[in-house]
Amino acid sequence: MKKAVIIFIVAALVIAAAILWLMSSSGNFKPSDITSYAVIILVVGFALFIGFKKLSSARKGEPVEDEMSKKVMRKTAAYSYYISLYLWLALMYISDKVDYEVHTVIGAGILGMALVFTICWLVFNFRGVRNE
Repeated sequence: MKKAVIIFIVAALVIAAAILWLMSSSGNFKPSDITSYAVIILVVGFALFIGFKKLSSARKGEPVEDEMSKKVMRKTAAYSYYISLYLWLALMYISDKVDYEVHTVIGAGILGMALVFTICWLVFNFRGVRNE
């Protein structure tokens, strides 16, 4: 229950910081700014989904983390790690061909890792994990 409340507090802080960032901007929105806001909304939405899921499990009296959710998380972490390694290799190859700044490539890599983890979690959570 405490972890779910912490998730909501952190999500509210991130939303407040994003609103302050939006208010302090000059009004000229670049495509990178719009992409940044979309990523923030996506990450906060995913966190709120997890928070509501944990909160509803706690209200029903179910354990927050059972064996199945631990297995899904372990499988998700393993697959997203391997896919992220190939993602970073691809980014290293692409960064030699194009002239982007280093922080842009690192930001793209971190964003890619977050998206890979989210996609893997969604696949394993809704499809299920086979018994091995």
